Amino acid sequence: MLSKAWQSFCFKLEHFQHLGQNYAQLKAAAAAHAVRDTFRHAWKGYKEHAWGHDELKPVSKSYGEWFGLGLTLVDSLDTMYILGLKEEFEEAKNWVETQLSFSKNVDVNLFESTIRILGGLLSTYHLTGDQLFLEKAKDIGSRLMPAFKTPSKIPYSDVNIGKGTAHPPRWTSDSTLAEVTSIQLEFRELSRLTQEPHYQEVVNEVMKLVHKLPGKHDGLVPMFINTNSGQFTHKGVFTLGARADSYYEYLLKQWIQGGKTEDDLLEDYLQAVEGVKKHLLRQTGPSRLTFVGELSHNRFNPKMDHLVCFLPGTLALGAHNGLPGDHMDLALQLMETCHQMYAQMETGLSPEIAHFNLQARDGRDVDVKPADRHNLLRPETVESLFYMYRFTKDTKYRDWGWDILQSFNKYTKVSSGGYTSINNVRDPVNPGPRDKMESFFLGETLKYLYLLFSDDMELLSLDKYVFNTEAHPLPIWPSPPK
Repeated sequence: MLSKAWQSFCFKLEHFQHLGQNYAQLKAAAAAHAVRDTFRHAWKGYKEHAWGHDELKPVSKSYGEWFGLGLTLVDSLDTMYILGLKEEFEEAKNWVETQLSFSKNVDVNLFESTIRILGGLLSTYHLTGDQLFLEKAKDIGSRLMPAFKTPSKIPYSDVNIGKGTAHPPRWTSDSTLAEVTSIQLEFRELSRLTQEPHYQEVVNEVMKLVHKLPGKHDGLVPMFINTNSGQFTHKGVFTLGARADSYYEYLLKQWIQGGKTEDDLLEDYLQAVEGVKKHLLRQTGPSRLTFVGELSHNRFNPKMDHLVCFLPGTLALGAHNGLPGDHMDLALQLMETCHQMYAQMETGLSPEIAHFNLQARDGRDVDVKPADRHNLLRPETVESLFYMYRFTKDTKYRDWGWDILQSFNKYTKVSSGGYTSINNVRDPVNPGPRDKMESFFLGETLKYLYLLFSDDMELLSLDKYVFNTEAHPLPIWPSPPK
């Protein structure tokens, strides 16, 4: 829970509701302060028990290693800077300067290290102007390049950054569609900053190939692509959840990043939104909640990953950039659904996967299978709340974000420091801590919550920055001279 002092402060705030606008500002300032407190508590656990390692295990007071590259620390740099946590930022920067080395014999995932490490270093460079972060970004960027040496130019999923070799996963020669099409913002920006075109060339080539590939279904793409043939595999299965989600997000965001000049990206995005509306949208029986399901060989499955809750924000961002108004209508409907995925759970936290009821039988909109009841502290819903608030100024989105923050503090906070993913969002008595704090809790979830509550609309203005899929802001490029 939030500290007693905070609860008391928030209670006192209620007495000032008659102040109207001033009350709303006070409330938002209090919420932003509470996000800072939450970050500090998470960071305390990381600093004491996992410093320099990838992930904190807050319950056992230990750490987990994925790539061995200080993942949580690098992913959190720009969040600390944005939250004004100067002391914590300086300590972390010092670690980057003295301890972060990429010359090690380790396999990393191309996608995860691009969005978390390369993205985190590039955004921190832009926020601070400190060359240290650009030099580190160039180092990791160049070490990831062997992934693109494939027969098809579709990159391998894994790279050994010390040896300069790359390979597909052990069990397949496929890469996932989201992973190969959600590294573009970062590599394109690296080319712009270094004036070395090869970074942008290799990722643009992927988009060109996917643009003209057969096997799409009204703009929807299969989840896998073969690195030898360059063709889609496992055709006929379409989702906006895991393995495909950020393909759609990056179509729009690359178009915005590049100054709205790349027509193929826009065409693919608009077609995909129409495909979603045509094939994947349904409403629940009880409350008429609009949701995005999945299609498997023409059979509809009313299953929606929490990951899909990136979509309201992305649709709203498109509408803000001049795309059709019905994109915003759909964003509003889906935002309500993502909110209900939290509100209808006993802990106020969303499950990883929800199944929606198309019939009105038992009055429940959302069913959760036992295997899907975990919550990993994911950011997608608060990410969309941030976009929706920025574009509509409707304070209900802040209220929903505040509820989520309180639920995180009530059910996932570990008293000695840190926050943990939990096993069961339907059991408030025993939510079942999983003993893991993902780097994205600090890199994304808390950053988006802070931005949601910030009254400074110029703080990372959405007309000047585009956020990568790990919430790292990168600048929108100046338009080329006409």
